[in-house]
Amino acid sequence: MQKLSVELKNTPRNTPLVPCSVSSVLNKDASLSVQNKVLTDNSSEVDQLGNRRNTHLVVFVLNKNNKPLMPCKPTKAKHLLKQGKAKVVSCKPFTIKLLYGAGNAIQEIILGIDPGYKNIGYSAVSEKKELIRGEVKLRYSRNDVNKLLSNRREYRRTRRGRLWHRKPRFNNRVSSKKKRWLAPSINHKLDSHIRLVEKLKSLLPISKTIVEVANFDIQKIKNPNISGVGYQQGEQLGYQNIREYVFDRDNHICQKCKGRSGDKILITHHIRGKAKGATDRPEELLTVCKTCHERHHKGIDLIPIKENKGFKAETFMSIVRWKLVNQLNSQYTYGYITKYNRINLGIEKSHSNDAFVIADGKNQERSVQYNTNQIRCNNRKLQTNRKGYKLGVRKQRYKIQSHDLVKYHGKVFESLGNTSCGQYRYIVLKAEKNFTARTKDVNLYQYMKGMVICSTAGC
Repeated sequence: MQKLSVELKNTPRNTPLVPCSVSSVLNKDASLSVQNKVLTDNSSEVDQLGNRRNTHLVVFVLNKNNKPLMPCKPTKAKHLLKQGKAKVVSCKPFTIKLLYGAGNAIQEIILGIDPGYKNIGYSAVSEKKELIRGEVKLRYSRNDVNKLLSNRREYRRTRRGRLWHRKPRFNNRVSSKKKRWLAPSINHKLDSHIRLVEKLKSLLPISKTIVEVANFDIQKIKNPNISGVGYQQGEQLGYQNIREYVFDRDNHICQKCKGRSGDKILITHHIRGKAKGATDRPEELLTVCKTCHERHHKGIDLIPIKENKGFKAETFMSIVRWKLVNQLNSQYTYGYITKYNRINLGIEKSHSNDAFVIADGKNQERSVQYNTNQIRCNNRKLQTNRKGYKLGVRKQRYKIQSHDLVKYHGKVFESLGNTSCGQYRYIVLKAEKNFTARTKDVNLYQYMKGMVICSTAGC
């Protein structure tokens, strides 16, 4: 049993029933006041997993040939490991590999995928229970990609400026060479969906995959009354450019000072700023005078940020929906069907619950949820020679990256990155109080490969 980290001095002696945990499930008498509760660091299993009456946790199993089998309970996996009949191959999620020949008896497992621009929901369901469910938070939801793309553009321009001669580029763009070309950002999101499905298929013997698809009419969302030739005659019809349209929309008046500054020079201002991913859509532009614009960028008098509804998620789903279905060779369903079935089952709205309904889930026992964050795998490496100048980035890729799992003195820790001090290089390890360790004392335990998995059972 875990030792208490604090000494309990003021525990009441004259109370017939004293709660022994902060968990409301284990507290016998709910009428006791808060002063009589004994608070300790001995969190129960219910505290760690939440309410587990309707959820369960499984261990994924691979055979000798690394083919997925039906998962087992943690108790059985513990016995197999003690008897030396299996070994651990991954701890996030926990997966074991059998060291002896086993049968290939499997059940029908349906995988449901709820794709999205920022989040992906998934759920694998058998006839009796849900085997795994979770949500993946993609990189673009943290708004760090726009800054990295700007840095890459600056690096590229500097590198090209050092060239003596460069061949002219006219009709050699990628989009003109390849048919059905996708922008790198959209292609990255599509690949993230495919990687997730392949990862789940390596853990479970999935027999069928169902993906939710949707087609959005952006002009219909903006203007519900649009029809016929209205699709060809947009809101900018008759204007030469976006700048002229924005000025006319705002009546050629500064929207910050309403003309009180007396400055007649007008500028189109990005409401959110380019650094935060602003585009040149009219909804994200504002008419301001030169005086207010300069005061804003000097930080004297900031222009308030007005939230505008973007349609990046809807556009992304309209572009990649059939590409996703074809590459996964899966079946598909529609969003209104998912919503109807979810309401009938009385399940709250979430990405993992939608995926459960997509996978034809009904009254099966639910699984513990895994929350996954997509992270950057590598830092950019430009070149190893700058004609005598000092390198601006790392010379090499380190073997252990951030969020990888490592073993240090027999214990498993999460790496938080690399640091150097003189001729030695250290790895920062995550603990109650972070500390550094020499690289020669640390052994790699598991690559996370761009996906940091954390379950409700604890990370």
